Amino acid sequence: MTVERARAHSLADIPRRSAARFPHKTALVHRDVRLTFADFDAAVDRVAAALQAAGLRRGDKLAVLSRNCWQFPVLGFATARIGVVFVPVNFMLTGGEVAYILRDCAADAFVVEDALLPVAEKALAEQEVRIRAVIALAGEPVPPGWADFAEWSEKDARPEPADVGDDEVIRIMYTSGTESRPKGAMLTSRSLMWQYTSCIVTGGMETADVELHAMPLYHCAQLDNFLSTDLYLGATSIILDRPDPAAMLRAIEAERVTNLFVPPTVWISLLRELGPTDISSLRKGYYGASALPVEVLREMKRRLPDMRFWNFYGQTEMASLATALGPEDQELRPGSAGRAALNVETRVVDDQDRPLPAGQVGEIVHRSPHATVGYLGKPEQTAEAFRGGWFHSGDLGYFDDEGYLWVVDRKKDMIKTGGENVATREVEEALYTVDGVAEAAVIGVAHPRWIEAVTAVVVAKPGSGLTERDVIDGCRRRLAGFKVPKSVVFTDALPKNPSGKILKRALRDQLSPKAD
Repeated sequence: MTVERARAHSLADIPRRSAARFPHKTALVHRDVRLTFADFDAAVDRVAAALQAAGLRRGDKLAVLSRNCWQFPVLGFATARIGVVFVPVNFMLTGGEVAYILRDCAADAFVVEDALLPVAEKALAEQEVRIRAVIALAGEPVPPGWADFAEWSEKDARPEPADVGDDEVIRIMYTSGTESRPKGAMLTSRSLMWQYTSCIVTGGMETADVELHAMPLYHCAQLDNFLSTDLYLGATSIILDRPDPAAMLRAIEAERVTNLFVPPTVWISLLRELGPTDISSLRKGYYGASALPVEVLREMKRRLPDMRFWNFYGQTEMASLATALGPEDQELRPGSAGRAALNVETRVVDDQDRPLPAGQVGEIVHRSPHATVGYLGKPEQTAEAFRGGWFHSGDLGYFDDEGYLWVVDRKKDMIKTGGENVATREVEEALYTVDGVAEAAVIGVAHPRWIEAVTAVVVAKPGSGLTERDVIDGCRRRLAGFKVPKSVVFTDALPKNPSGKILKRALRDQLSPKAD
């Protein structure tokens, strides 16, 4: 035990080790709160002790429903320090969708931003959680039955030691994938720590960096590719509530930000907002979550000539980095997903899981210590995803003659819109609950802002008088906003193969914008 303790290297160690190296350096800035690395480590200890005092024990689950704030990473590291499993929840979900996650992970505690309490209350009407706390970002009073997170973070206490194992589950990240219900990808310190190392080395990250974090922290990309890596490395993080382009530009100027990750939709918005703001401090730009149009990348290079860019490609199940295209290749191979990250091995395989030669399209698979240890409560789906000892991404791609990966399609029907994954089957299920819908299919159609727009193709029942507004309103009552179709196309019949399967590729070809 003495030797094991001396060799410990888990997520819980990051705040303490960074505080020892850079006690007085700024770690986090959010609104008017500025925490040094020593402050951050102390806050992690206080919150971990408060969680134990509230009755949480090793292996319990804590779900958090909140927009970006300094409290979010404190909770993530505090739970890791005492062996409690941290479960970030997408704040755009409806009450029923949140309830499903609380039920699926058997959450023991629920921490909620005050502005999101109405959604939380709807979820709790379906799934009881014994410990509840509120993060007061909007300044709303804490209602009865809820604890005040501020009290948790202010009480001077230290947690009881918990020697959390390297491969003990400490995080569950929910991903819709291609299923009608989200799956919980279980991650360990081993998954996350190796991934942080890959991000730092592959992404050219440095201790001197000042990074802006505006994308949602419930998402693995912002949380684990960037914010947690900065805390690990000793870089400074500036947290914004949301990715508002004007606010981002002001923060870049005020804090002399050097690094920025946003998906293509936000890069496009930033390019449209560029004006007199001084953003000359920016040196490193990262994009991912969905494909970046080559023309947009070229515009970024023209208008931000002093920046180096990286394309990060991966999946939640990879914690999440799998491959990256570095600055040296942006001009030569725009649109490529690059090469495998430092601690990843990537292949393209056929339907029998045999490696394919360069130029042939197949499924992209990975082998890495980054990978999830499985889907919570889904052993069959875990076995299928890891058949042959490789994680099967569900994406289709090919390698070129020089070993660069190109992602060309998704093996299963999933739409990436504005950096968010949308399972078409889930939207289709909602469509079929709308009166007047006879048949429906959902596809992603290229869009200048969202990259892909959720599009419903509907066959209406004769005489129903169904309108586009009827369909959209019906979906909105059942789905988070980003999942609701942006448009509805009515047709007399859906294209099908002889076995009755809807031919979505034919729909995409029919509805995709035609080049001039």
